[in-house]
Parts: sequence; structure tokens; C-alpha cells
Amino acid sequence: MAIQILPPQLANQIAAGEVVERPASVLKELVENCIDAGASKIDIDVERGGSKTLVVRDNGKGINKAELELALARHATSKVASLADLESILSFGFRGEALASISSVSRLTLSSRTADASEAWQAYAEGREMAVKVQPTAHPVGTTVEVVDLFFNTPARRRFLRADKTEFTHIEEQLRRIALAKDEIHFSLRHNGKLIRQYRPARNDRQRQQRLASICGSGFADRAFLLRSANDDLALTGFLALDDDKARISDVQYFYVNGRVVRDKLVNHAVRQALEEAGVAQAAGFVLYLNIDPHEVDVNVHPAKHEVRFHQARYVHDFILTALQQGLRNRVEQPIDVGSARRSAEGEQVNEQAGHYRISGGDAAAGTATITAPNSASVSNAGTSGYQVASPSSGGDAAGQGYAPRPLQSAAPQFRGASRPSGHAAANYGALLQTPPSANSQAMLSSSGWQLLTQLDKTTALFGKGQKLKLMSVTALHRHLQQHNVLQRLPQGLVGQPLLLPVSVAADVNWLSVLDRHAVLLRQLGIDLSQQHQRIVLKTVPAVLRHGDLAQILAQLLQWLDADTPTNEALAAWLVQWSEPTEPAAQLWLKLDEQQQEALLAAAVELPWQTLVEQS
Repeated sequence: MAIQILPPQLANQIAAGEVVERPASVLKELVENCIDAGASKIDIDVERGGSKTLVVRDNGKGINKAELELALARHATSKVASLADLESILSFGFRGEALASISSVSRLTLSSRTADASEAWQAYAEGREMAVKVQPTAHPVGTTVEVVDLFFNTPARRRFLRADKTEFTHIEEQLRRIALAKDEIHFSLRHNGKLIRQYRPARNDRQRQQRLASICGSGFADRAFLLRSANDDLALTGFLALDDDKARISDVQYFYVNGRVVRDKLVNHAVRQALEEAGVAQAAGFVLYLNIDPHEVDVNVHPAKHEVRFHQARYVHDFILTALQQGLRNRVEQPIDVGSARRSAEGEQVNEQAGHYRISGGDAAAGTATITAPNSASVSNAGTSGYQVASPSSGGDAAGQGYAPRPLQSAAPQFRGASRPSGHAAANYGALLQTPPSANSQAMLSSSGWQLLTQLDKTTALFGKGQKLKLMSVTALHRHLQQHNVLQRLPQGLVGQPLLLPVSVAADVNWLSVLDRHAVLLRQLGIDLSQQHQRIVLKTVPAVLRHGDLAQILAQLLQWLDADTPTNEALAAWLVQWSEPTEPAAQLWLKLDEQQQEALLAAAVELPWQTLVEQS
């Protein structure tokens, strides 16, 4: 067969095989055109799962009569005009193939009117000849596209369509994906004349919460917590919810790049890795929005635009992983509503509660994750010998005592009546106390006779001596050891570790002078800072700070140094409060000398287990 140019109809039908897979594909292309046209209201009417009729109406800017026929031509678009435009795409459409491809496999009617036109016009195209007929019609400002008898001229393709219910389910899913990205647009969906879905525009926090629940389900909305992280190149916002037996939410997995929903293996790998490293066995649901310079991502990869290619894929992967890791470390045990999530994006205040910081706001450009730290139900993570910097809300003057270190609250666990040990548990405690120490456990004995019996959970260790029991915070044990080590290394200087993703915060007016006055001290702490415009960028930190909220740490440190010049003891105590134990209590205990062991045992809480047994 000789080489020849394909007829327009055949070329369009080949393109339709890539773009128009089923009625849901038609809906996607048409609704995205509505969004690109600036519509604030989009109505969708479907008959028989979209195979019979699919109508999409919008109130966008409309199409001029002169361009109406051209809109149905192949490779005709108003969204790109040069190669430079293709390299920085922010619109949904850009190829100019959708309407031509759809009209080649259906009977398509395009009606539109612009705001400055006195009358509306209608273009009709049928798949067989592709000839476009233009005639006047009645229509408000905006555009309506009616697609009738999809695949009527390609029977083989039509036979692959599923039942009407199945096809409509795909249409619903496609609308959910788009509605999650555009909460300012009103969407309505009717099937066979019946209103099925209506997503009203969200103009305040309560409406955004209701819209998220209506799209993703109340199971996801109730369990979701906010993620927010940013640097100079990337910004990630959204919600993550861990699956459980009560609500299967792992099917809620949507990822957006500059507002475009995509399927990306890189993101799925980052989510799985973050869950595994956090020790979370459950699956997760997520709605994540990544904003990136359009020059750094190629959206012209998949015919249906389902995939993208990042120019620095590893960098993007590690940024997403870091944001998820930070969010999972500080995730909320009780749900955060969307309202508080939206308010946090605008920046609010830092509140102090029970010796922990509850972040209810922040700066999206500062690289913070706006997440509330979980409260401990039994044993506080704070050590008995550490210090922490007072938050602004705790009183004091930033120029005086407001940022001076103060002792942390006691780590003593409090027992309530509802959690008293049973008689059976008390008997087990008694049997444990009567067990003679083995040769391997002799090293667990302190000079005063207290023995490390077991580690009850990640936060609490149990000590025994005769008929006495004591509970000690493993975090306090870890931080006491860390504080001693940091204090020994501070005179020579701590070793800074480079950050994979530098953290940027908006610079306070006084912080730039702090960098000059305390440059030597910052280098001694292993902290490398630089100024970029009106922001301060953190590049290296000591190992003790690696797992903390670096944006919050940097802000607190600079505020403290602006008010005072701390001693090495105060600095060591402040640094270790951001460190969490990674070793079991037994290994930590063996690293302490006798004097340190006795000091921690004196501060540990004695458990009156005999009294509790008598009262039970």
C-alpha cells in the first residue's frame, strides 16, 4: 500500500480511540473546556449512562460565531500558540483534539453566546461526513455541548461499553476528581432526568468541609488530617486519612499537579514509604495538591493527560515523602475539620497546651506542616530534666523572659479510676517482682537496687525493687542521655547534616541582625542559614533536630537569640526536646552511668499497685 495522507474523518477517529474511551472520557474533556472558559456553574445531563445523550452546559465566556466552526476542527485551540506555551501549560486542554474527536464518533451540537453578542449560534457536526452546519439559536451567555449516540458509527467500540449503571459510575468518579480541584465551581449531575449529584460552591470553611464530605464521604472527612509543606520550588497541601475497620477509605486517592488530577507511581511510592517508616500498617486515603513551576513538569505525556513527567522526579518524590513523614509523625488522633485546615493556610497563632505546641496556623511558604501534635494519654513525652522555650502565648516579653528556657512539666503518668489494673494484672506484677534477676539482667540493676523489668510500650518503662514499682518515661530517658552527649560536644561544635530539601521561613525584621550577632554560635550548633530576599533558608542542622518541625524550630531559635544569649546548658536542654527515642529502654539504660540512673529514678513515678489492688 502506498504512503498517503489519512482522510480527516479517519484521523479524527484514530485520535478518538485515544481520547474518547467511554462516556466518562467525553465528560472529562467537555467539563475541562468549561473550566478553561472561566465557568462558575456547570450542569451535566446524562441519559443511559452517557451512551445515548450527554449534555454539558456552562456560564463561561462563550465562543464567537466566527470561531464556532473552527472549534470543531482538529488541532484548533486558543490555549497554546507556540512551543514556549507548551512548555508551561496551566490550562486543562491544549491539544485541540477533543471536540473534533468526539464529533467524529457521535452527533455533536455546540451552542454558544458571548457576552458582547446579540444572538447565539449553534454548530452541528455528525461523525459520517464531519461537515459543520452553523445556524442561529436561543442560548444564554456561555456554552452547551450535546453529544448524542456515542460510537453510533463505530459499532465495535460501542460493543465495549458496559451497562448503563457502570458507565454512569465512571461519570460520577470523573466528576468527583474535577470537583475536588475546583471548589469554587457549582456542579450538578442528572441521570435520566433525576438529580443525582450537586456540589455547591464552597465560599467559607463550613461549606468546604461539607463539600469534601459530600465528594469523598464522611468516613474520609472525619479521619482526614491536614498536610501542608512548601519551599521555594514546591508546595504540597491536602488531606491524609488512615484506613481502619470502620471505614474503608483507601479508595479515596487523588493527586493533583497544578490542579490537574494525575495517576503517578512516584506519589504512590512516597505514600507507601512514609506509612512503612511511620510503622502504620493501614492503607491510607489522600487528597493531595502539588503546586510546581509549570516549566518543571511535562503534561504532554499521555493522550488523556492522566500522567505527567517531572523534570526532577527524585527531588519531587523526596519532597512529598518528607511532607508525609512530617505529617504522620504529628498526626492528629481526633479529626481536623476542613475549616481549621483552610484557616491554617492563612496563618494564625501558636498555642501552648500541656507542655506541647499545638500549631493552628503557619506560613505555607515557610515549609511548615500545619498539624496538631497528638496528646499523650498516659505518659508525657517531656523529660523531667529538660528545658523548652516558652511560646509567645504563654506570656512574657520577647525582649525579656518570653523566650527564656524553663523546666518542662513532670512526666508523671496519672492513673484514673477507669484504668486501674485488675486483680489478675496485679498478681502478674507480684510474680514478676518475685522473679530473681538472671545473669543477663544484672546490668539492668542500679546501685540502689532498682531493676529495669520491661518496656511496657514505646513511651513507658517499668522498674522494680522488692515490692515497689516505678514508671519512667522512655522519652525522658532518651533526652537525658542526649542532653549529656550534646553538652559534651557543644564546646567543639555539633556536626551539621545537610537537608535534602532546604527549609525556608519568612524573615522577621530583627532576625537578619541575629544572624550577624550569633554567626559563631549558629555554626557551633551545626546550623547553616542564608538569606534570600526576605526569607531565611535553613540548609544544615545537627542530627538531634533532624526529625523535628524545622520551620518551627528555626523561628523559635531566632526569637530566643534575639532576646538573649543562652548558655550551653540551656541550648543542650532546648535542642534535645525535639529528639524522640529510636532505641529500646534497655539499650538507653545501659548507656547511663550510675549517677544519671539514680537521678532519673528519683524523678520516676512510684506506682501504688498494692493500694490500687485493694481498692479494685
